[in-house]
Amino acid sequence: MVPIIATVTDWIEKQTSMIYLDNAATSFPKPEAVYQALDAFARHDLANPGRAGHKMALAAERALDDCRHLLNQFFHGEGPERFIFTLNCTDALNMAFKGVLKDGDHVITTDLEHNSVSRPLRAMELAGKITLTRITADKGGTVDPDAIQKAITPKTRLIAQTHCSNVLGTVQPIRAIGEIARKNELLFLVDAAQTAGVIPIDIQTMRIDLLALPGHKSLLGPTGTGALYVGPGAIVGAWREGGTGGDSSSETQPRDYPYFLEGGTPNVLGVAGLAAGIKYVSERGLAKIHAHEVELVERLWKRLDEIGGYEVFGHRDMSQRVGTLSLRSEALPAAEIGGILDQAFEIAIRPGLHCAPYIHRAIGTFPDGAVRVSPGPFNTAEDIDTLADALAEINL
Repeated sequence: MVPIIATVTDWIEKQTSMIYLDNAATSFPKPEAVYQALDAFARHDLANPGRAGHKMALAAERALDDCRHLLNQFFHGEGPERFIFTLNCTDALNMAFKGVLKDGDHVITTDLEHNSVSRPLRAMELAGKITLTRITADKGGTVDPDAIQKAITPKTRLIAQTHCSNVLGTVQPIRAIGEIARKNELLFLVDAAQTAGVIPIDIQTMRIDLLALPGHKSLLGPTGTGALYVGPGAIVGAWREGGTGGDSSSETQPRDYPYFLEGGTPNVLGVAGLAAGIKYVSERGLAKIHAHEVELVERLWKRLDEIGGYEVFGHRDMSQRVGTLSLRSEALPAAEIGGILDQAFEIAIRPGLHCAPYIHRAIGTFPDGAVRVSPGPFNTAEDIDTLADALAEINL
């Protein structure tokens, strides 16, 4: 009989032998420093932050404060207290939409959006709370700022858009759109799910009022982490109300940031891991990470050109892309390719609609979707060559 420890070890080795190319969903693996930070914090400092005066509680509170300072430096915010810890980017976006928008408001968004933007806005539209205009991206996957300017009405309150399409990998002209928002005295919300940690974001020069970001993607933190930046021009209603650990006497949620928007015990363990991820990204450098990832994408694209039988979506200007590439086979549906790559080649990619049905309709891949490949900082040219060889074999 095989000892159970050997079975578990074999299972772990099998999982880690996978070529993981689904970093647009969640980055894997994490830097070793992230694993070490999670282990050390869980063993020594995992108390309830701010709820007591003992050393462990104070250490937990310091972990939150330290990560807020890192976020503020990383994204050039107007104060660390303006970074609200959330469960993920979806949580941050819902907090922003439902805390900012009032009855009768008009919102401008795009057809590039992930469902975490599209669904809450569409639900509010169907409920009769807001009106919504969805701007269509061009064939290369870029939104024209002039189209946003033309969509503004006297009731427009918010422009909400992704910094980068999670399907096409195309980076949007956020700075120009931010200027339009500021000139028209509108709030500007940016979904940085695909860019935080790989493309520079300067909150102040880009005129961003609300920035939603995940911790578990290119910032290389654990799942269950994220943040919402709330600028001075945005007034956000309390998303959840409860304990803060600071002011326990107030009958309602204390108005001081970040506590006004952080009711309940935060994921302090996850935040400790996120801080380690941010430090790693800062030390390695965004330009280096971005260059590495888009080089891998371009390498795959060139191989697909040679192989034939695959259509790749989005423009080819690598300076305005992230390391995400979506493709469609002339022979097989995306889900079948994903299953073959997983079972026969031990390669993890993401087939389907990628929680972004509007852009899939626009590029003609709805309802089957496409195959999305998204390398991360730890992938290699050999990983891409192995994938290309597999796609060539599948397409025979």
